[in-house]
Amino acid sequence: MENALLENMRHLTYGIYVLTTRFEDAINGMIASWVSQVSFDPPLFMAAVHPNRYSHRLMLKSSVFALHLVDQSQKDLLIRFKGPDPRKKFEGLNWTDGKNGCPILADCMGVVECRIIQNLSPGNHTLFIGQATHAEFRNPRPVLSTLDYEGCYLGKA
Repeated sequence: MENALLENMRHLTYGIYVLTTRFEDAINGMIASWVSQVSFDPPLFMAAVHPNRYSHRLMLKSSVFALHLVDQSQKDLLIRFKGPDPRKKFEGLNWTDGKNGCPILADCMGVVECRIIQNLSPGNHTLFIGQATHAEFRNPRPVLSTLDYEGCYLGKA
């Protein structure tokens, strides 16, 4: 059963997002694929982050994050935001501080800024539930998903 379960989990389709966060002067960005809309009213979003991630620590301290929609032409962001050095991840990118202080990438299709209202730890990831406080949508393009980039499977964060 274990092999079949892992194969089924590996073949579930997820969108691929860049999650950014900030606490005081510390910023970070990471690739997130376990993301979901939780509620329409109020507008709630969930992102699952492993406790060993630097972003996890920043999110616990700041209670904010931003989710960036990534299109299929932006696979280079996956390599950039898997890197270990938080400051180098943003070098050469066009970004500004968002309304909640998180780095906002100018070239992404859209972004939702969230204030964390709850976190749960039902397994080996923390589920951060954030209420949208600001959103921008620039123009529709095909969204990057795990079907487009096999190497992005993040189930072993």
